[in-house]
Amino acid sequence: MNWKFFSRKKSADRPKKSLLREWVDAIVFAVVASTIIRGLIFSAYAIPSASMEGSLLTGDYLFVSKMAYGARMPITPVSFPFLESTIFNGKVKTYWEGWQLPYYRLPGFGNVKKGDPVVFNYPAETVARPVDMRSHYIKRCVATPGDILQIKDGKVYANGKYYANAPKGQTSYLVTTDGNDLNPDMIRNLKIELRLQYSPNLYEMIIPPDSYNEFKNYSNIKAIKEVIEPAGTYNPQIFPHNEKFKWSEDNFGPLLIPKKGTTIQLNDSTMALYGHAIEAYEHNKVDRNGSDVVINGKKANNYTFKMNYYWMMGDNRHNSEDSRFWGFVPEDHIVGKAIVTWMSVDSTQSGLNHIRWNRIFRGIN
Repeated sequence: MNWKFFSRKKSADRPKKSLLREWVDAIVFAVVASTIIRGLIFSAYAIPSASMEGSLLTGDYLFVSKMAYGARMPITPVSFPFLESTIFNGKVKTYWEGWQLPYYRLPGFGNVKKGDPVVFNYPAETVARPVDMRSHYIKRCVATPGDILQIKDGKVYANGKYYANAPKGQTSYLVTTDGNDLNPDMIRNLKIELRLQYSPNLYEMIIPPDSYNEFKNYSNIKAIKEVIEPAGTYNPQIFPHNEKFKWSEDNFGPLLIPKKGTTIQLNDSTMALYGHAIEAYEHNKVDRNGSDVVINGKKANNYTFKMNYYWMMGDNRHNSEDSRFWGFVPEDHIVGKAIVTWMSVDSTQSGLNHIRWNRIFRGIN
Protein backbone atom coordinates (compact mmCIF):
# COMPACT_ATOMS: atom_id res chain seq x y z
CA MET A 1 0.00 0.00 0.00
CA ASN A 2 1.21 3.52 -0.82
CA TRP A 3 1.12 5.02 2.67
CA LYS A 4 2.30 8.43 1.51
CA PHE A 5 -0.55 8.71 -1.03
CA PHE A 6 -3.06 7.44 1.53
CA SER A 7 -1.97 10.04 4.08
CA ARG A 8 -2.29 12.89 1.62
CA LYS A 9 -5.70 11.76 0.49
CA LYS A 10 -6.99 11.66 4.05
CA SER A 11 -5.65 15.17 4.69
CA ALA A 12 -7.33 16.47 1.58
CA ASP A 13 -10.65 14.95 2.62
CA ARG A 14 -10.66 16.86 5.93
CA PRO A 15 -13.07 19.78 6.03
CA LYS A 16 -11.49 23.22 6.15
CA LYS A 17 -11.63 24.94 9.53
CA SER A 18 -13.97 27.87 9.82
CA LEU A 19 -12.61 31.31 10.65
CA LEU A 20 -14.15 31.07 14.13
CA ARG A 21 -12.51 27.69 14.74
CA GLU A 22 -9.12 29.05 13.65
CA TRP A 23 -9.47 31.96 16.08
CA VAL A 24 -10.48 29.62 18.91
CA ASP A 25 -7.52 27.32 18.23
CA ALA A 26 -5.14 30.29 18.14
CA ILE A 27 -6.47 31.69 21.42
CA VAL A 28 -6.30 28.30 23.15
CA PHE A 29 -2.71 27.80 21.96
CA ALA A 30 -1.72 31.30 23.12
CA VAL A 31 -3.29 30.79 26.56
CA VAL A 32 -1.66 27.39 27.03
CA ALA A 33 1.76 28.59 25.85
CA SER A 34 1.71 31.77 27.92
CA THR A 35 0.48 29.88 30.99
CA ILE A 36 3.40 27.45 30.70
CA ILE A 37 5.88 30.30 30.21
CA ARG A 38 4.43 32.29 33.11
CA GLY A 39 4.26 29.26 35.38
CA LEU A 40 7.64 27.67 34.64
CA ILE A 41 9.99 30.26 33.12
CA PHE A 42 9.29 33.87 34.13
CA SER A 43 6.54 36.27 35.20
CA ALA A 44 6.10 40.02 35.20
CA TYR A 45 5.55 41.97 38.43
CA ALA A 46 5.23 45.64 39.34
CA ILE A 47 6.88 47.49 42.24
CA PRO A 48 4.04 49.13 44.23
CA SER A 49 6.00 50.67 47.12
CA ALA A 50 9.28 52.37 48.04
CA SER A 51 10.73 49.57 50.19
CA MET A 52 13.48 48.74 47.64
CA GLU A 53 14.47 52.28 46.65
CA GLY A 54 16.83 53.35 45.26
CA SER A 55 17.73 49.91 43.78
CA LEU A 56 14.19 49.43 42.48
CA LEU A 57 11.74 52.30 42.13
CA THR A 58 8.00 52.55 42.60
CA GLY A 59 6.59 52.03 39.12
CA ASP A 60 9.26 49.59 37.95
CA TYR A 61 7.97 46.54 36.06
CA LEU A 62 10.12 43.44 36.47
CA PHE A 63 10.75 40.14 34.79
CA VAL A 64 11.19 37.48 37.47
CA SER A 65 13.00 34.25 36.62
CA LYS A 66 11.32 31.17 38.05
CA MET A 67 14.09 28.95 36.70
CA ALA A 68 16.69 30.68 38.87
CA TYR A 69 15.63 28.65 41.91
CA GLY A 70 13.44 26.11 40.12
CA ALA A 71 9.82 26.70 39.20
CA ARG A 72 7.36 26.03 42.02
CA MET A 73 4.61 23.80 40.73
CA PRO A 74 1.07 25.11 41.30
CA ILE A 75 -0.24 24.46 44.79
CA THR A 76 -3.68 25.73 43.78
CA PRO A 77 -4.02 24.37 40.24
CA VAL A 78 -7.56 25.61 39.53
CA SER A 79 -7.43 29.35 38.90
CA PHE A 80 -8.02 31.91 36.17
CA PRO A 81 -4.74 32.68 34.39
CA PHE A 82 -3.25 36.20 34.30
CA LEU A 83 -5.46 37.51 37.12
CA GLU A 84 -4.63 38.39 40.70
CA SER A 85 -5.89 35.97 43.35
CA THR A 86 -8.81 38.31 44.07
CA ILE A 87 -10.52 40.96 41.98
CA PHE A 88 -13.10 43.71 42.57
CA ASN A 89 -11.34 44.96 45.72
CA GLY A 90 -10.84 41.47 47.08
CA LYS A 91 -14.51 40.49 46.90
CA VAL A 92 -14.16 37.80 44.22
CA LYS A 93 -11.64 34.93 44.23
CA THR A 94 -10.08 33.88 40.95
CA TYR A 95 -9.14 30.42 42.23
CA TRP A 96 -10.75 27.34 43.78
CA GLU A 97 -9.03 26.08 46.90
CA GLY A 98 -10.97 22.82 47.06
CA TRP A 99 -8.06 21.07 45.36
CA GLN A 100 -4.61 21.63 46.87
CA LEU A 101 -1.40 19.93 45.74
CA PRO A 102 1.68 19.35 47.92
CA TYR A 103 4.62 21.74 47.54
CA TYR A 104 7.08 20.68 44.85
CA ARG A 105 9.79 22.63 43.06
CA LEU A 106 11.49 21.69 39.80
CA PRO A 107 15.30 21.76 39.66
CA GLY A 108 16.63 25.25 39.02
CA PHE A 109 19.86 26.99 38.09
CA GLY A 110 20.81 27.49 41.75
CA ASN A 111 19.65 28.40 45.24
CA VAL A 112 18.70 31.68 46.86
CA LYS A 113 21.89 33.53 47.78
CA LYS A 114 22.59 36.47 50.04
CA GLY A 115 22.16 39.64 48.03
CA ASP A 116 19.56 38.23 45.62
CA PRO A 117 16.45 40.37 44.94
CA VAL A 118 13.74 37.78 45.57
CA VAL A 119 10.01 37.77 44.81
CA PHE A 120 7.97 35.71 47.26
CA ASN A 121 4.45 35.28 48.59
CA TYR A 122 3.87 37.33 51.74
CA PRO A 123 4.06 34.91 54.70
CA ALA A 124 2.31 37.12 57.25
CA GLU A 125 -0.84 37.72 55.25
CA THR A 126 -3.80 37.93 57.60
CA VAL A 127 -6.33 36.69 55.02
CA ALA A 128 -6.41 32.89 54.93
CA ARG A 129 -5.33 31.98 51.39
CA PRO A 130 -3.27 29.22 49.78
CA VAL A 131 0.47 29.97 49.70
CA ASP A 132 0.62 30.60 45.94
CA MET A 133 -2.40 32.92 46.07
CA ARG A 134 -0.93 35.33 48.62
CA SER A 135 0.33 38.82 47.79
CA HIS A 136 3.72 39.16 46.14
CA TYR A 137 6.58 40.98 47.85
CA ILE A 138 10.09 41.73 46.69
CA LYS A 139 12.98 42.14 49.12
CA ARG A 140 16.68 41.33 49.22
CA CYS A 141 17.83 38.13 50.86
CA VAL A 142 20.30 38.94 53.65
CA ALA A 143 20.50 35.54 55.39
CA THR A 144 20.09 31.98 54.13
CA PRO A 145 19.28 28.69 55.91
CA GLY A 146 21.63 27.93 58.78
CA ASP A 147 22.97 31.49 59.05
CA ILE A 148 23.23 33.35 62.35
CA LEU A 149 21.76 36.78 61.60
CA GLN A 150 22.54 39.89 63.60
CA ILE A 151 21.94 43.59 62.99
CA LYS A 152 24.20 46.02 64.83
CA ASP A 153 23.56 49.75 64.53
CA GLY A 154 21.85 49.22 61.18
CA LYS A 155 24.58 46.97 59.75
CA VAL A 156 23.69 43.39 58.82
CA TYR A 157 25.94 40.47 59.77
CA ALA A 158 25.58 36.81 58.80
CA ASN A 159 27.78 34.37 60.70
CA GLY A 160 29.78 37.34 61.94
CA LYS A 161 30.50 38.65 58.42
CA TYR A 162 29.30 42.13 57.49
CA TYR A 163 27.02 42.36 54.43
CA ALA A 164 26.67 45.89 53.12
CA ASN A 165 23.36 47.21 51.87
CA ALA A 166 22.95 47.52 48.11
CA PRO A 167 25.00 50.39 46.59
CA LYS A 168 21.85 52.47 46.06
CA GLY A 169 20.15 51.31 49.25
CA GLN A 170 18.78 54.04 51.50
CA THR A 171 18.24 54.84 55.13
CA SER A 172 17.03 57.83 57.14
CA TYR A 173 18.92 60.71 58.71
CA LEU A 174 18.29 63.43 61.26
CA VAL A 175 18.96 66.72 59.49
CA THR A 176 19.60 69.94 61.43
CA THR A 177 19.21 73.20 59.50
CA ASP A 178 19.76 76.86 60.36
CA GLY A 179 15.99 77.32 60.56
CA ASN A 180 15.49 78.64 57.03
CA ASP A 181 12.99 76.84 54.86
CA LEU A 182 14.32 74.09 52.60
CA ASN A 183 13.91 74.63 48.88
CA PRO A 184 11.23 72.15 47.71
CA ASP A 185 12.72 72.04 44.20
CA MET A 186 16.08 71.04 45.68
CA ILE A 187 14.42 68.31 47.76
CA ARG A 188 12.58 67.00 44.73
CA ASN A 189 15.58 67.10 42.40
CA LEU A 190 17.75 65.22 44.90
CA LYS A 191 14.94 62.67 45.37
CA ILE A 192 14.96 63.19 49.14
CA GLU A 193 11.95 62.00 51.12
CA LEU A 194 10.87 64.11 54.09
CA ARG A 195 9.54 61.71 56.71
CA LEU A 196 9.04 63.90 59.78
CA GLN A 197 9.63 67.43 60.99
CA TYR A 198 10.31 67.59 64.71
CA SER A 199 10.94 71.35 64.96
CA PRO A 200 11.58 74.33 62.65
CA ASN A 201 15.19 73.20 62.19
CA LEU A 202 15.10 69.41 62.76
CA TYR A 203 13.90 66.87 60.18
CA GLU A 204 14.03 63.16 59.52
CA MET A 205 14.77 62.43 55.86
CA ILE A 206 15.58 59.52 53.60
CA ILE A 207 18.56 60.64 51.51
CA PRO A 208 19.76 58.63 48.47
CA PRO A 209 23.52 57.92 48.52
CA ASP A 210 24.00 59.78 45.22
CA SER A 211 22.47 62.92 46.76
CA TYR A 212 24.11 62.84 50.18
CA ASN A 213 27.29 64.83 49.45
CA GLU A 214 25.54 67.54 47.45
CA PHE A 215 22.82 67.93 50.07
CA LYS A 216 25.16 68.23 53.05
CA ASN A 217 27.14 71.01 51.33
CA TYR A 218 24.16 73.39 51.18
CA SER A 219 24.79 76.37 53.44
CA ASN A 220 21.61 75.95 55.51
CA ILE A 221 22.43 72.29 56.41
CA LYS A 222 24.21 72.30 59.77
CA ALA A 223 24.37 68.60 60.64
CA ILE A 224 23.34 65.19 59.31
CA LYS A 225 23.23 62.12 61.55
CA GLU A 226 22.11 58.63 60.62
CA VAL A 227 19.01 57.46 62.49
CA ILE A 228 19.76 54.34 64.54
CA GLU A 229 17.04 52.74 66.64
CA PRO A 230 18.70 51.56 69.86
CA ALA A 231 18.59 48.07 71.31
CA GLY A 232 17.32 47.28 74.79
CA THR A 233 13.76 48.58 74.46
CA TYR A 234 10.88 46.24 73.65
CA ASN A 235 9.10 47.13 70.42
CA PRO A 236 5.94 45.03 69.91
CA GLN A 237 6.13 45.65 66.14
CA ILE A 238 9.47 43.87 65.84
CA PHE A 239 9.74 40.08 65.43
CA PRO A 240 9.22 37.93 67.46
CA HIS A 241 6.81 40.33 69.22
CA ASN A 242 7.82 38.97 72.62
CA GLU A 243 9.13 40.90 75.62
CA LYS A 244 11.97 38.40 76.05
CA PHE A 245 13.59 39.91 72.96
CA LYS A 246 14.25 43.63 73.17
CA TRP A 247 15.16 44.09 69.52
CA SER A 248 14.75 47.03 67.12
CA GLU A 249 14.99 47.66 63.39
CA ASP A 250 18.68 48.54 63.70
CA ASN A 251 19.75 46.30 66.59
CA PHE A 252 18.44 42.79 66.21
CA GLY A 253 19.46 39.21 67.02
CA PRO A 254 21.49 37.05 67.02
CA LEU A 255 18.97 34.72 65.39
CA LEU A 256 19.44 31.31 63.76
CA ILE A 257 17.73 31.07 60.37
CA PRO A 258 16.18 27.55 60.23
CA LYS A 259 17.62 25.04 57.79
CA LYS A 260 15.97 21.82 56.65
CA GLY A 261 17.13 19.05 59.00
CA THR A 262 18.21 21.42 61.80
CA THR A 263 17.02 20.30 65.25
CA ILE A 264 16.34 22.82 68.02
CA GLN A 265 15.50 22.36 71.68
CA LEU A 266 12.01 23.55 72.57
CA ASN A 267 11.61 26.01 75.43
CA ASP A 268 9.97 29.38 76.02
CA SER A 269 12.62 31.28 74.05
CA THR A 270 12.77 28.99 71.01
CA MET A 271 9.00 28.74 70.89
CA ALA A 272 8.78 32.54 70.81
CA LEU A 273 11.16 32.56 67.85
CA TYR A 274 10.11 29.47 65.93
CA GLY A 275 6.69 28.43 67.25
CA HIS A 276 4.77 30.21 64.51
CA ALA A 277 6.90 28.66 61.77
CA ILE A 278 6.50 25.17 63.27
CA GLU A 279 2.73 25.57 63.36
CA ALA A 280 1.79 27.78 60.40
CA TYR A 281 4.46 26.95 57.82
CA GLU A 282 5.26 23.33 58.70
CA HIS A 283 1.60 22.48 59.36
CA ASN A 284 1.74 21.06 62.88
CA LYS A 285 -0.76 21.38 65.71
CA VAL A 286 1.11 23.04 68.55
CA ASP A 287 -0.18 23.32 72.12
CA ARG A 288 1.31 24.29 75.46
CA ASN A 289 0.72 22.31 78.63
CA GLY A 290 2.38 24.39 81.30
CA SER A 291 6.07 24.45 80.37
CA ASP A 292 5.65 21.44 78.04
CA VAL A 293 5.34 21.76 74.27
CA VAL A 294 2.87 19.39 72.64
CA ILE A 295 3.16 18.86 68.88
CA ASN A 296 0.45 16.86 67.13
CA GLY A 297 -0.74 15.48 70.44
CA LYS A 298 2.69 14.35 71.69
CA LYS A 299 5.03 16.03 74.16
CA ALA A 300 8.12 17.27 72.31
CA ASN A 301 11.49 18.29 73.70
CA ASN A 302 12.94 19.20 70.31
CA TYR A 303 11.89 19.83 66.73
CA THR A 304 13.55 19.15 63.36
CA PHE A 305 12.67 21.57 60.56
CA LYS A 306 11.20 20.22 57.32
CA MET A 307 11.95 23.27 55.18
CA ASN A 308 14.58 25.92 54.55
CA TYR A 309 13.91 29.51 55.58
CA TYR A 310 15.25 32.91 54.54
CA TRP A 311 15.54 36.43 55.95
CA MET A 312 14.45 39.24 53.62
CA MET A 313 14.98 42.99 54.02
CA GLY A 314 14.24 46.03 51.86
CA ASP A 315 17.07 48.18 50.54
CA ASN A 316 15.23 51.25 51.86
CA ARG A 317 15.98 50.16 55.40
CA HIS A 318 13.78 52.61 57.32
CA ASN A 319 10.89 52.45 54.89
CA SER A 320 10.45 48.70 54.53
CA GLU A 321 8.12 46.27 56.24
CA ASP A 322 10.20 43.13 56.03
CA SER A 323 11.44 40.12 58.02
CA ARG A 324 12.34 42.37 60.95
CA PHE A 325 8.60 42.82 61.43
CA TRP A 326 7.11 39.46 60.44
CA GLY A 327 9.94 36.92 60.52
CA PHE A 328 11.04 34.11 58.24
CA VAL A 329 10.21 33.42 54.59
CA PRO A 330 9.70 29.66 54.04
CA GLU A 331 11.09 28.07 50.90
CA ASP A 332 7.61 27.16 49.61
CA HIS A 333 6.80 30.90 49.46
CA ILE A 334 9.70 31.68 47.10
CA VAL A 335 8.56 32.64 43.57
CA GLY A 336 11.77 33.62 41.78
CA LYS A 337 14.62 36.06 41.25
CA ALA A 338 14.09 39.54 39.80
CA ILE A 339 16.45 39.82 36.83
CA VAL A 340 15.52 42.82 34.68
CA THR A 341 13.41 45.98 34.72
CA TRP A 342 11.53 45.93 31.42
CA MET A 343 9.54 49.13 32.00
CA SER A 344 9.48 51.94 34.55
CA VAL A 345 6.79 54.58 35.01
CA ASP A 346 7.09 57.75 37.09
CA SER A 347 3.59 58.72 38.21
CA THR A 348 4.77 62.19 39.24
CA GLN A 349 5.74 63.10 35.66
CA SER A 350 3.80 63.54 32.42
CA GLY A 351 4.45 63.32 28.70
CA LEU A 352 7.69 61.70 27.65
CA ASN A 353 9.03 62.06 31.19
CA HIS A 354 6.30 59.71 32.42
CA ILE A 355 8.55 56.82 31.37
CA ARG A 356 11.98 56.39 32.94
CA TRP A 357 13.73 55.57 29.66
CA ASN A 358 17.08 54.82 31.31
CA ARG A 359 15.52 51.93 33.27
CA ILE A 360 13.98 50.04 30.33
CA PHE A 361 15.49 46.53 30.03
CA ARG A 362 17.95 47.30 32.80
CA GLY A 363 19.52 44.44 34.73
CA ILE A 364 18.82 44.22 38.46
CA ASN A 365 21.67 43.92 40.94
